[in-house]
Amino acid sequence: MTPETKELIAQGKMLPLMEEFYTIQGEGGHTGTAAYFIRIGGCDVGCHWCDVKESWDAKLHPPTFTDKIVANAKQYAKTVVITGGEPLMWSLDYITRELNTAGIKTHMETSGAYQLSGHWNWICLSPKKTKLPLAEIYPHADELKMIIHNRNDFLFAEEEAAKVSENCKLYLQPEWSKKEKMIPEIIEYVMKNPQWQISLQTHKYLNIP
Repeated sequence: MTPETKELIAQGKMLPLMEEFYTIQGEGGHTGTAAYFIRIGGCDVGCHWCDVKESWDAKLHPPTFTDKIVANAKQYAKTVVITGGEPLMWSLDYITRELNTAGIKTHMETSGAYQLSGHWNWICLSPKKTKLPLAEIYPHADELKMIIHNRNDFLFAEEEAAKVSENCKLYLQPEWSKKEKMIPEIIEYVMKNPQWQISLQTHKYLNIP
């Protein structure tokens, strides 16, 4: 990688783009709405059940000019979801400023494990035990999405919920490979603890990206 490319990446004017696509938001508070997804490569959080492990190695995803990514997004949607990988490994100030200037709302899905950057209309925080969020991000979370893989995750969810603002929406989402076992337990838990809502990966049921 040339020094010039490294500098552009540092400025957020290039990003290791894994994929970009227009689809229907499948999870959380904006389920069922159209959005343009920008998936950025690179992640060291290491969730064993991650369904996009091919995103982990940023070197596999060529640096792409951010202006080109923004131009592509402008053709499709008024809402962009930036995800990964772990998007906060990179500076997101430039891309979000350009998207906002174009009248596009900016949403992000993050583990919160890295310093917050960017200008956001919505932040979905999904903490992972392997690398906890930085304290600075909790007050900015618009929704907290906790992945439920086993019963111990309910306790972890409550610990993380105690750190976000009172206006943050709270979601419990079954880990896909354990959904048959965990959905009944999540239903029971939410009925006893109605401050939580259920999130499902509806895009997988709909067979869309």
